[in-house]
Amino acid sequence: MRGSGLTRRRVAGIDEAGRGPLAGPVVAAAVILRPGRPIRGVADSKVLTAEERAALSVIIRRDALCFGIGWADRAEIDALNILQATFLAMRRALLAMTLTPDHVLVDGNQLPHLGGLGKPISARAIIGGDATHPAISAASILAKTARDNFMNQMDTLYPSYSFASHKGYCTKAHQLLLELHGPCPLHRRSFAPVRLALKADA
Repeated sequence: MRGSGLTRRRVAGIDEAGRGPLAGPVVAAAVILRPGRPIRGVADSKVLTAEERAALSVIIRRDALCFGIGWADRAEIDALNILQATFLAMRRALLAMTLTPDHVLVDGNQLPHLGGLGKPISARAIIGGDATHPAISAASILAKTARDNFMNQMDTLYPSYSFASHKGYCTKAHQLLLELHGPCPLHRRSFAPVRLALKADA
């Protein structure tokens, strides 16, 4: 129908989890919500409990029009730097979707390169968008739960570091364990506390 193109425009929210940790991947999610079908309880993942995030993650995966998850691992973070690795994870999240959005809303103040994704995609960076735009909030929940689940699994492989409790973030307990045991393969060598621990190990 003529004039309905804008109403059918697919808008994806994109957010990431794991830019700050000393260990583990950075994970991004992209979500296109169904127009007129809001998901109750969706909010910035940081204001939700782990239980609330887990429950909402199931609902988002079930009820969203489309979603994708993208990762950049520790080696890619060290090779590219954390910003470029985050952008790589965002591109991978978009590529993982079964539908290509027409427009993306990205939490933050910078945008990933969006060329080569099958069609032109417009984009807007929104500071604090995970608290104000439901599609970005939904993406923040999927990214956070996917990364937390991964770090919980890594806790069984590397039990000396208590990854299930701090998820690789730079807590005092994590720093003490890092100093005690030295870095494991998940630790980001380009981050200063890990570099210091490597020097102490040498």
